[in-house]
Amino acid sequence: MNLLPIDEYEVIVVGAGVAGCAAAKAFGEDGRSVLLLERDLNEPDRIVGELLQPGGMNALRTLGLEDCVEGIDGIPCYGYGVFFQDDMVEIPYPVNETDGKKAVGKSFHHGRFISKLRKAATDTKNVTVKQMTVVDLLKEEERVIGVIAQEKGMEPRQFYSPLTVVADGLFSKFRKQMTVKVPDVKSNFVGFELHDIALPLQHHGHVILAQPAPVLLYQISEHDTRVLVDVPGQLPSSSTGELKQYLLDVVAPGLPDSIKPKFEEALETQRLRSMPNGFLPPSINQCEGVILLGDAMNMRHPLTGGGMTVALNDVVLLSELLSRNEIESFTDTDLILEKMNTFHWKRKKYCTAINVLAMALYRLFAAANDLNLSVLQRGCFEYFRLGGECVNGPVGLLSGLIQRPEVLVYHFFAVAFFSIKVEFQRGGWSRVPENFIRIFTVLYTASVAIMPYLWSETKY
Repeated sequence: MNLLPIDEYEVIVVGAGVAGCAAAKAFGEDGRSVLLLERDLNEPDRIVGELLQPGGMNALRTLGLEDCVEGIDGIPCYGYGVFFQDDMVEIPYPVNETDGKKAVGKSFHHGRFISKLRKAATDTKNVTVKQMTVVDLLKEEERVIGVIAQEKGMEPRQFYSPLTVVADGLFSKFRKQMTVKVPDVKSNFVGFELHDIALPLQHHGHVILAQPAPVLLYQISEHDTRVLVDVPGQLPSSSTGELKQYLLDVVAPGLPDSIKPKFEEALETQRLRSMPNGFLPPSINQCEGVILLGDAMNMRHPLTGGGMTVALNDVVLLSELLSRNEIESFTDTDLILEKMNTFHWKRKKYCTAINVLAMALYRLFAAANDLNLSVLQRGCFEYFRLGGECVNGPVGLLSGLIQRPEVLVYHFFAVAFFSIKVEFQRGGWSRVPENFIRIFTVLYTASVAIMPYLWSETKY
């Protein structure tokens, strides 16, 4: 294989998505020479990564990227509406402590946001952006010293760097070289768009506790609303029409009357696309010369829209730990590994609550025919109806504004005990013996729903 002359940079970033673009800009502004490599620089077209929580907006501002959500026909988001059977509860975002104003998120077409991020990275001094496919990582013994990348129709080229940041997303092809952990796929999101629909709550995300799993809706531009249907287990075939029939027969009947006609209409005209929903606990970086970032390193169910918030906060923390004030040269591998150990544990402050909340809520919201999970689902909805701190705490965690995992544990088990109370009230005296047993089965189910994910956050 003939290789062209060697190019050298201080940092190579693989993947120009949310994490990759933000990292390239942060390193470039710190005076590092950066090479950002992306397989396809055309505007991406995806069905996820379209709602940025207030905590992510804060991180975006910290990174100087707040303009990337402007001029893309985005929609402000002030909270959520949760629908259960024929009832609905509004869950507004709390006050943003960074500016004392009511917190606001932003929803948008994913591709437009990414295009703005890529432009911001391209316009940053010291950053070079190239459309090339990274074929492999270059190694010297066990240490990564760069990449081999190829432009379409051209010979492969070597790019050398003392530090390579791999941010190639959900389907990362380099993840397995750095960790034995693999994504645990729980379900798939099926996504399409509804046009010119008046949602029950303007400027809010909508979570519909349908059967057998939740349905999400949020407006992403003036005329377009994204709908994401969670399909547990094996995804029905789209080519045979099974998937469309499943959405019509199983999902549509559980939707609010104001949404159902547009939903059914869209199924006749829209292309159905899917994305796997999985969980990948974070791993501590122990590989010399390389860092995993973004979905390549850590994933959670996108039910709560926390992925971009975690990724952007990761870049903020990483840029602080690896700044020139902390590390003069990235050739100091031992110091970088020391900083990555710090990174792994410091990020728990914000990522643990988002990761665990997403997975635990999904267990509750996809209760299906599990009696104990159904009890928790009803209790969770009634807990939200109490308002006050019963709403402010959970939505503060979801939005990335409350960065204290202990708050999550408190509210989750508060929901469990409140669910038992609701079940006793529903059953009356005739079901006291049955509900007494239910105390133990519900508490056990609640523990199983959250504790494995909390435990995964304590590991390396």
